[in-house]
Order: sequence, then structure tokens, then C-alpha cells
Amino acid sequence: MKRVTITERPDWREKANEFGFHFHTMYDQPYWCEDAYYQFTLAQIEEIESTTADLHQMCLQVVERVVASDVLMAKFRIPKYTWGFVRNAWRTRQPSLYSRLDLSYDGVNQPKLLENNADTPTSPYESAFFQWLWLEDQIKAGKLVPQADQYNCLQEKLIERFADLKAHHGFELLHLACCQDSEEDRGTVQYLQDCASEAGLATEFLFMEEIGLGEKGQFTDLQDRVIGNLFKLYPWEFMLREMFTTKLEDAGVRWLEPAWKSIISNKALLPLLWEMFPNHPNLLPAYFAEDAHPPLEHYVTKPLFSREGANIQIVENGQQVACVGGPYGKEGMIVQQFHPLPQFEGSYTLIGSWLVDDQPCGISLREDRQLVTQDMSRFYPHVILG
Repeated sequence: MKRVTITERPDWREKANEFGFHFHTMYDQPYWCEDAYYQFTLAQIEEIESTTADLHQMCLQVVERVVASDVLMAKFRIPKYTWGFVRNAWRTRQPSLYSRLDLSYDGVNQPKLLENNADTPTSPYESAFFQWLWLEDQIKAGKLVPQADQYNCLQEKLIERFADLKAHHGFELLHLACCQDSEEDRGTVQYLQDCASEAGLATEFLFMEEIGLGEKGQFTDLQDRVIGNLFKLYPWEFMLREMFTTKLEDAGVRWLEPAWKSIISNKALLPLLWEMFPNHPNLLPAYFAEDAHPPLEHYVTKPLFSREGANIQIVENGQQVACVGGPYGKEGMIVQQFHPLPQFEGSYTLIGSWLVDDQPCGISLREDRQLVTQDMSRFYPHVILG
């Protein structure tokens, strides 16, 4: 695994705008970057892929254990009045779409799981489509050799999954929703809507704020049509605490992602994984902050419901070495042994490993000069050579 400098495509910004990638630059800062790329060997990619598959299956075992225990449902801070709803989603095996594991990996040592973005992972567009377009363009331009490849069948697998949802799970019309205040979220949902349409699914977009409540307790769209299937880029930890939560069980909606994802998108997953699979080579020691646990000299504290690095703190020998602000933390915290991200050219690099329908299917890479990867961390493409 190495970072390789390369000349940018001269027209990439025009292409980004042409293909709807309007958040390639945010707040006057670059998000998409292509002045370099990350190069992997096939053996390294195979290690990421097999590790991702194993970790995902371990996460599903956590779901099985948590839904069987009132104590653990409470430990995961899932509101008691929603326990039946979450448990039913798992016991009826409500289908999922996709997820992304965040891994620390340097190409030499075994990958380590940092967290699981199992509910609302963003960046599928730039991971699946735009970095593949970059690869094709750079090969055509002679900047990359013709045998350069990419670990990236994410778009193909998303389309296949949407087709499967239509054929075998009765998805005829799929509504898709996100909040109004995020251009990145809107771009993510638009891309997924395009994949669903490619699979032959009828789709309809609306904002979360536009979802209505019908006379019979069903959720409705702006045309007062009943919503039967809904992809929502909106966290379960928010939804399970809102006014309409009491209607969730009776509304008859099939959710993407299903409610059981509220368990493995929760940082409480990490201490339970360590308890169930102690000393696993792809896990880091992790514990609930309120519980007695072995002392850790260098550790990270994470809120159970943190996103984009918010409210994460890194401590070494009792001294805080990094801290990110944010609105989370009151729900409880976990502590996880600190594991450094590999450094390239003065930046720390995080690997996102994608799964669709429980199967690994691609990676994305983010760089940041700070220790904690956040929403403005830069996205870089990758290739497989050797």
C-alpha cells in the first residue's frame, strides 16, 4: 500500500458538475482530490475483503445477542417502547441495503475495525462511480497502465440488490428521503435513486420533513400516497426518539436500512464485539465507559451515537491529545484502545470497506491532517497493481 502522486485530469471539475457531483468542494475546501492515488496489491485487497466479510458476520452475531436481552437493549440506549419494533425487524429478517466498515490498515499489519457505519453511510457516489470514472480516464490518458484495476463493484452490487428487493421482497415503489440541509446527503440519495431506477424500481424522492401521517396512521408522501418502502438517510437513533415513533410499528413501512441496524451502527457494538470475540486480530479492546475495565494508556472515547468524528477524544497517559466538538455524548460513551491510522505525506488515511447485501464490494479512502477523520476529510481514489 502506497501513496502515488499523479497529474489531475484537467477537466475533472467540469465532469463532476456534469455528472451531478456538486459537493466535490465544500466550504471552499477540497473534498474530492486526485493529485495522488493509493496503490494496493491484489493480496492486500483480498485481506481487506476477507476481513470485512468476517467482521460483518461477527456484527450480525451481536444483533442476535442484543435483541435477546433486555439488559443489552437498554445498554445500547434503545428506547424501551421501541424494543418490540427493533426486535421484530431482526426476527422477520427485514432486508438491508448497504453498509461501510471503517478500518485502519497500512498494507502490512492486519486491518483493525474502528467502527461500523451500518445505518446511514455516505459517499457511495464518489466511491462507486466517480473514482471508477477517474480510473478509466487516467488509463485512457496514459497516466496509468492498462492493467490498473480497482476494488470497486459497488455500483453493480447496488443495482443487483435493488433488483432483488423488487423481485423477492415485493418492493414496487421505493420512496427515498434525507434532510433538507445537506447537499452531500441529497447527492447520496440521488445516486441511490438512480441505481434503483436502473434496477427497474419505481422511485419517488421527498425530504424527511415532508413525510406526512395519514388518517390510518400510515406515512404518506406529498401526493398523499401511502409509503410502503422507504430508504431514509436519517439515523435510527434520531427516529426512535421522535414524536411519530409510536406510529412506527403500525405504519407498515419496510425501511432501508431496517431498524435492527440501530444496533450495529451504535458504538456500543465495539465493546460487545470485544467481549464476544476477545483478542480477535481485527478488533481493538473496547469497553463501556461506565463499566469497570482494564486501564488503557492510550485510548479514544466515543459517544454511542457519534457521526463524522463528532465528540471524539483521544487520550494518552492521562493527557488529551485530540478532541472534536459536537452535540453527542449524553447518551453514554465507550472507550476503545487507540490504534493509529497510517500516515502518508503528513496525513492520516482511513479505509472505508463497503458491503451490499452482506457482501464486501469495494473501498474508499479518506485523508485528514488531524488524528480524527471528519466530514471534511479528503477523498482519494485507489488502484490495484501487483
